[in-house]
Amino acid sequence: MSRDQASEPSYFLSTLTATKGQRRLASVIVALSLVGFVVIAPFAGTPLGAGEAFIPAYQSSLVVLDLITVALLLNQYSSFSAPSLLVLASGYLFTAITTVVHMLTFPGLFSPTGLLGSGPQTTAWLYMFWHGGFPLCVTTYALMKRRETHPPHPTTRLPVFVSTAFAIVLTVVTGISVLAIRGGSLLPPIMAGSQYTPAMTTVVSTVWLLSAVALLTLWLHKPHAVLDLWLMVTMCAWLIDVALSALLNHGRFDLGFYAGRIYGLFAASFVLLVLLAESGMLYKRLVRLTLMLQRLTTQDALTGIANRRAFDRALDLEWHLAMRSGLPLSLLMLDVDHFKAFNDTYGHVEGDKCLKTVANTLQASITRAPDLVARYGGEEFVILLPQTSVEAAGGIAERIRDAIATLAIPNRRSDTGHVTVSVGVACVRSAWIETERNHVHTVPAGGVLLVEMADRLLYQAKSSGRNRVVIGSCEPQPEVDAADDAVQIPPPSPP
Repeated sequence: MSRDQASEPSYFLSTLTATKGQRRLASVIVALSLVGFVVIAPFAGTPLGAGEAFIPAYQSSLVVLDLITVALLLNQYSSFSAPSLLVLASGYLFTAITTVVHMLTFPGLFSPTGLLGSGPQTTAWLYMFWHGGFPLCVTTYALMKRRETHPPHPTTRLPVFVSTAFAIVLTVVTGISVLAIRGGSLLPPIMAGSQYTPAMTTVVSTVWLLSAVALLTLWLHKPHAVLDLWLMVTMCAWLIDVALSALLNHGRFDLGFYAGRIYGLFAASFVLLVLLAESGMLYKRLVRLTLMLQRLTTQDALTGIANRRAFDRALDLEWHLAMRSGLPLSLLMLDVDHFKAFNDTYGHVEGDKCLKTVANTLQASITRAPDLVARYGGEEFVILLPQTSVEAAGGIAERIRDAIATLAIPNRRSDTGHVTVSVGVACVRSAWIETERNHVHTVPAGGVLLVEMADRLLYQAKSSGRNRVVIGSCEPQPEVDAADDAVQIPPPSPP
């Protein structure tokens, strides 16, 4: 793994390093599996009789588990584009398809000798190819992953790669199926009825060693990723499956036959379960990141209140609601008096503290859910007050002005000796908009009208001596204009 790869955050099981807790859990599962193996192994050859429903239920479950695992691994491959993941997904697809062929050819399941023209050796050899092929894919995955020294990136050729890999899998499965069904003269007999021949020991030992090599290859690639950790658990269960089902038992339908296949079911489940758990983890992370992104795009970084983007969005929404409902919409625009001089005198750190204190005071003055306090820019703040008359908005503005003055933040460059604010209060009603649709002088329509109005009122408050509130509202005018929703800003009334 390169330094660049190590420095990037890992979001996938194939790159996320396993934690101590995950390693401990995996160790416990392996230990319990080994305990079960030690208990069962001495009795593996105990005959139990044919369970007619066991094989179809067991192998159908395997197919479903393997195909879901293939889908989840391909999802990771499409995001991460690591060729090793495609190899591993191909391995699970290989087991799924081979399991289907194995089930179709199993004697006594669909016909006395099995379907597809199978013979007495077909099912046993398919089992060997199945349990030897998957470890080869796991070994290839581990070796390829070692050589992936940089984070791969998505490409437009992913469908081609996936289609090619799946075509290879189908070709291989077709080849081994034909060999198992028609290649009786090429393969040594490993079954005599329901019992094993001496050749079985050699064949199954080779298969078992392939699984051990896969486990060792995974173990040597450190640090272990989460996916690698659970693949090792899978291979441990796989080794026990092969040992009980074909090495230590005596034939079909004994204790080892059934117990080994139960271990095989566990082996097929481990990676699937962690992939599903990862999907839930990624969804939670997506929710957290979405909320974080919303905060970053709508929250002012310095003061923690809403920013200009959030204000513009809220103003547009509340404007349309006010126009439909006929209720008043008020806007307060505030400016910290002599703030540039404050910064020059006390420094920008103290200036930031001052802005935070003012923002907190403004936020504390608002109690209704629809009301919004936002930083408009620099030392300017706005307060949006839906369903609020000009008189009520003026009262709120005066309380805020008094609250800021009461803070007594020192400012020797101010005439008062402390920090003060000037406030412009604008209010508009839809009824006035309707009567002024044909006004002569065209001005910006929508929420821009309210902002320009409040800005002019704020300018008047500052030019009139600062530390005061100037209130204005839209009143009907005798002139008309043909533009829809265009209004003339009336002169503000004095405070």
